[in-house]
Amino acid sequence: HNQSLVDKFVNMADLTATLLGCQNPDPAIRGQAEQALVTAENTSYAEFAKALAAELSVEGKDLTVRQLAGIHFKNLLVAKDDTLQASKHDKWKATDAATRAAIKSLLLNSLRSSESIARHTAAQACSEVAAVELPFGEWPEFLPTLMENVTLAEIPDGVKISSLECLGFTCERIAMLEGAPDIAPATTDQMLTTIVDGIRADRPSPIRLAAASALRNSLLFTRKNMENKNERDMIMQTICEATQSPDAKVRAASYDCIVQIAYQYYDKLQDYMQTLFQLTFATIKSDEENVASQAIEFWSTLCEEEIELQFEMLDFTERGVQPPRECVRYVAAALEHLTPLLTEALTKQDEDADLDDETWNLSMAGATCLSLVASTVEDLIVPVVMPFVHQHIKSENWRFREAATMAFSSILDGPSMKVIGPYVNQSVPVLLAALSDPHVMVKDTTAWTIGRICELHVRAIPEETFPTLVNGLMGKLLTESPRVSSQACFALHNLAAAFAGDEAAETTGTNALSSYMQSLLQTLLQVADRGDADENNLRIAAFEAISVLIQNSAPDCRPLLLQFLPAMVDRLGKSFHMKVLTNEEKELKEGSQGLLCGLIQVIALKITKEDLVPCADAIMTNLLQVLQVKNATCHEEAFSAISAICTQLEADFEKYMAALQPFLMMGLSNFEAYHVCSIAVGLVGDIARNIEAKIQPYCNDIMSALMHALQNQTFHRSVKPPLLSCFGDIALAIGAGFEPYVQVSLMMLMQASQTRAPDDDEELFDYVNQLREGILEAYTGIFQGLKDGNRVEILLPYVEAITGFLELIAADENPDVEVLSKSAGLLGDIANSLGSRVKEQLSKPFVNSILKEAHELGDQSTMETCTWANGEIQRAIRT
Repeated sequence: HNQSLVDKFVNMADLTATLLGCQNPDPAIRGQAEQALVTAENTSYAEFAKALAAELSVEGKDLTVRQLAGIHFKNLLVAKDDTLQASKHDKWKATDAATRAAIKSLLLNSLRSSESIARHTAAQACSEVAAVELPFGEWPEFLPTLMENVTLAEIPDGVKISSLECLGFTCERIAMLEGAPDIAPATTDQMLTTIVDGIRADRPSPIRLAAASALRNSLLFTRKNMENKNERDMIMQTICEATQSPDAKVRAASYDCIVQIAYQYYDKLQDYMQTLFQLTFATIKSDEENVASQAIEFWSTLCEEEIELQFEMLDFTERGVQPPRECVRYVAAALEHLTPLLTEALTKQDEDADLDDETWNLSMAGATCLSLVASTVEDLIVPVVMPFVHQHIKSENWRFREAATMAFSSILDGPSMKVIGPYVNQSVPVLLAALSDPHVMVKDTTAWTIGRICELHVRAIPEETFPTLVNGLMGKLLTESPRVSSQACFALHNLAAAFAGDEAAETTGTNALSSYMQSLLQTLLQVADRGDADENNLRIAAFEAISVLIQNSAPDCRPLLLQFLPAMVDRLGKSFHMKVLTNEEKELKEGSQGLLCGLIQVIALKITKEDLVPCADAIMTNLLQVLQVKNATCHEEAFSAISAICTQLEADFEKYMAALQPFLMMGLSNFEAYHVCSIAVGLVGDIARNIEAKIQPYCNDIMSALMHALQNQTFHRSVKPPLLSCFGDIALAIGAGFEPYVQVSLMMLMQASQTRAPDDDEELFDYVNQLREGILEAYTGIFQGLKDGNRVEILLPYVEAITGFLELIAADENPDVEVLSKSAGLLGDIANSLGSRVKEQLSKPFVNSILKEAHELGDQSTMETCTWANGEIQRAIRT
């Protein structure tokens, strides 16, 4: 049957009908058609691919069919998953050369179709093949054909556009592919020549637009061309000329190229900055919004580059090394001219913008850029922006009032406290008054600005203003729109966060929040119950503010928390009886349950064990019920709350273990929602530390779940370090009881310790350090636990491998501080546990180098560990 199906397709007698069948509203017909295509792909890939390319190329055929054929062909080569992507490419490469050549010829013909839909689809299909073949120097006809299409006068404009689109798609796809070889310089030269020809001033706008988009994507490969001054001049001149096109889309696409050049080639900008100053300033001032926003984006990108360069310079200077790149400080040089353009852009607000959507407009672009400028030039921004703020903060025109407030909030992060502090001090009464402004956007921005002040400069708020500030914000929680109330919650959240680590409260028993705590908690709970609380994240903002208020409450608020906790448990209990008819209601119910679990966690950690015990049964009953809800966020929050209960109840938590165990197993095997798995792993560690040996009856199941997780292919790597560390927690808890798990857990640890990171992969480098920390914590716990259980000698056969791992760490040129410190501790534990039996391994030179390097870190606790470890090692060697 399969073969006859393929024969039909190859003869194209039935392919048309099957492609149309994929669009049929009848699910049975649609399913049958889709299955037929899958079968054809699996049983006769080469013939099927050729049949699709042929179907796309037939002029006069139904356009829907041609488009479907092209899209289906493209999908033969595309996958979101890297592994699947590689296997699709391998399948194409394994197709015989003659068939591939025939298919490519059909695709290039389709690129010259008289129908724009067919051309556009062919451009996508061609680019997928080119992305597979060009990096390997194959398909030599591809670029010359495209070049001909673009440069020959007799070729229609539509074909030129599709050819340039095809080049742009090709560059984009090659850039996305993992591990593709670098493109040969001759290939990028041909690409650039074609694109630059398309962007010429005498070309029609649609061609220039396609060329500008292609150029942006090609910049990822043109380092060699940008290094050559003549070629660079030609590229820059072409783009700069295109910013003057009569077509706004071409102008915007040209600025998009300039943004990309600022990002990738900052070091090459010097010769062109005078021109770019003039072009961008004129555009920001007078061009239409989407073009002006792109010109602002150029300055935002320059800021980001210069901020990074300043950090780099600081880092290299501290290490006494010459920085490899120079920060030219273009932003500081442009400050006097750029800032007035940005503050003017702030006055171009869009009143109707729905902030829940992916809205982007000129005033937002201006505010973002101004914030970045402030972070780049720091104190220099203040005298340039403050005159605008003073002049307009009380303007008759709401646009100027809002712009002045936004300008002030945009420069709060960057300048020093010494320079911005006095302005913050004066601003608070003005801003509090503006919370009652008649215009919603002014109120919204004012509340946001107060929130930023509370976050960044709380020390600059005058003490006498504090009551007015709290009451002013509280007064906006129930009466204002969700948008303004949400900002008021954000401000209260930041105000409360400023009291973190307030040591004075511990001695005096109170802080400035205490007298408002009851009103704030009650009002914020009412906010969470508002009918419109799911707009503008209002409910979440209210719960987050409650959470931070409780975390940073002073000891005199304890009686209030003791009333608050049962009320929250009661709320959680009642939530299970909420009627749910729609998906929205289900999300609301589960969202509230997650937020309530979060609050229970925070309160549980704030009160004493004695306070918690009377409520513990009710809390655990409700939390276990939350774990029956099929919602990953609820599970995260419930497990986190259970961790807090466990930490407080210590050994008494054991009474809940039998009921918790099945949910814990479920969490440990939730590989899809890996955050849940990670928190469940953390909970196992907390249980082991708190109930100690009483965890023993549950260990077979727990260890089996942990092993299963480590062996699962879909297991997220971020959970691996805490999971390995968990072995140590369990070993410490059960001592000699860990013996049945020693062999399998040490095999896992030794396997994990083989993981390396290439020097140029910073993300993987950080991960390997986290992994090493987890491994070291596990070994430490296993040594200590088995020593306490008098069974440490069973580790002797593994010492060689473990010290080999430590030797590997010692050889690291850039050792991680935590890894070094834990390595020193583990060496001490090995010496302390096994004594003279490991003197040979402890006499190796790497042992001293770890202790010396760790000691030189200068951290008090690490230095004490090194001194202790050195003593244990000397004792073991001398014995």
